Amino acid sequence: MRRSIAITGATGFVGGVLLTRLAAADWRIRALFRPGSLHKRPSHGNTEWIPGDLEDGESLRRLVAGVDAVVHCAGIVRGATRRDFEKINVEGAARLVSAAREQYPEPRFFFISSLAAREPHLSHYAASKRKGERTLAADAGPMPWVIFRPTAVYGPGDRELLPVFRWMCRGIAPVIGSPGKRISLLYVEDLAEAVLCCLKRGADRGRTYEVHDGHAGGYSWEDIIDVVARVNGRKIHRIKVPLSLARLGAAFNLVAARLLGRAPMLTPGKVNELVHPDWVGDNAALTGDTGWLPRVSLEEGLRQTLRQDGSAGCGISIREQRKAR
Repeated sequence: MRRSIAITGATGFVGGVLLTRLAAADWRIRALFRPGSLHKRPSHGNTEWIPGDLEDGESLRRLVAGVDAVVHCAGIVRGATRRDFEKINVEGAARLVSAAREQYPEPRFFFISSLAAREPHLSHYAASKRKGERTLAADAGPMPWVIFRPTAVYGPGDRELLPVFRWMCRGIAPVIGSPGKRISLLYVEDLAEAVLCCLKRGADRGRTYEVHDGHAGGYSWEDIIDVVARVNGRKIHRIKVPLSLARLGAAFNLVAARLLGRAPMLTPGKVNELVHPDWVGDNAALTGDTGWLPRVSLEEGLRQTLRQDGSAGCGISIREQRKAR
C-alpha cells in the first residue's frame, strides 16, 4: 500500500528539498502552503497542496487526515519580538500536534527543530525552538515522535548562510567574536536523507537527534573561510568586526525593523548566537539508531551550492573560469 505523508514548510528551503526526495521515493504527499506562496510550489504529480497556515486549525486537520506520517518543517528564523517567534514556532507546532492527535491511528510525527534549541537563553529564536520541542513532548501522548536538531544547514536555495558565502566569494569575510568558536554544518540533502532514514525505520517515541556533516569537532571560522577560498580559487580578506559594533548595529537594526514592520535577521539575539563558542553537533545517537551517515563534505557541499548560485564566479575556480572563456 502506498504510504502517505503530510509536510509543512514545503515551499521553504529544507522542506522543498525534502518534498522532492519524498516524491522520488513514491510517497503520496499532502503539503501545506500559504495562498501567497503559490509561485513557490514545486511541481510533483503525487503532491496535493492544502491552502492554509499554522494558525488555521481546520487546514491543519485537512493536511494530516489519514496520513501515515507528518514532517513539520515550517518555522521562522527572523522576528522582531518574542511573540513573533512563539506565534509560529510554538503555537503553530502545538496546533499541528493537536490535529495529528485527532487522527486514528495517530501518525508518526517528525519535527525539524534546530541545534539552537540546545541554548534557549541566547535568543528569542532559540527559546522558541526549545519551547516548540517541549510542546511536542508534552502534548503528543502515545503518538510516536522524533525531533531533529540540525546544525547550520546550507545548500542551493539557502537564504541565511548563502549571503555570507557570496561575500567570501567576493573576497571579504566578516569575523565577529572569538576565533576559537566552533560550528558544525550540514548540507541540506544530508538532512533530507536523515529524515528519510527515520521514516523507513519507524519512529522511537521521544528521540531527539542532533544532525551534522560528520566533521569531528566542527569548524572554526578560519576553516570555513579556507574551504571557500579553495573552492573559489580566490584570496579572502578577513574583516574584524568588534563585538561592541556588532551589538550596536544589531540593536539599531532591531529598532528600525520594528518601526518599519519588518522581520530583521541581525538582532541582539542573533549576535549572541554568532559568538557562542560551541555549536558542534553529535551524530552518534542518530547513526546508532538508524545507520544514517552524512555523505557530503563541506568542500563538496559548498562547491555544489556556489556553482548553482552562480554569482560572482562562486564555486568556479579561477582556472575553471579561464578555461570557460
